[in-house]
Amino acid sequence: MADINIKYPNYRTILDTVKDYLSPKAKITQLIKNGKLSRIKRNLYINPDDNSVSLNTLANIIYSPSYISFEYALSLYGMIPERVEIISSAVYNKKKNKIFSTPLGTFEYRYVNNNIYPYGIIRVSEKENSYLIASKEKALCDTLSKIASVESVKQMSYLLYDDLRIDKENILNLNYEDIIFFSEIYYQKNIKLLKKLLYKEKKNA
Repeated sequence: MADINIKYPNYRTILDTVKDYLSPKAKITQLIKNGKLSRIKRNLYINPDDNSVSLNTLANIIYSPSYISFEYALSLYGMIPERVEIISSAVYNKKKNKIFSTPLGTFEYRYVNNNIYPYGIIRVSEKENSYLIASKEKALCDTLSKIASVESVKQMSYLLYDDLRIDKENILNLNYEDIIFFSEIYYQKNIKLLKKLLYKEKKNA
């Protein structure tokens, strides 16, 4: 759809673009039906023919403020072997999780506490766009924070290496100072056990 050249146009922008048609709203409906325009959510659309659209950037836009995290981020970092199809992000001040099913895929948003939200976020450039993503340390902590607490370092080892299938080398490459910091602000047993396990692994490496 060459006449709408804004990458992530809203409804008002599109309406203005097709204002010369006899029925602008009917024209928008036709564009969607013909696959020339994709509705992501209320007041957010994309041109499906625009190959420069970044799904990761779109994840930041659909529900904001947010940053990509959890298993999807771990997959992007190559820390877990499985390809994760659902694009998962962290949000705050929302109090509940939310899922958007779109023509481009499923976007999931999970609530995290306000006090941990601002830390460990990186801005990455992709396809002429940029997006916010958790560092690998924070993505792991976010993931562990949503898993039922384990009771020992040994159980944390099983959780990381057997359940999540993270390679030990990836754990050794984590920034220990960052994990210490996160263990102090998450106030969760899993994160504290991660810190103890990482200390043990680095000491024995």
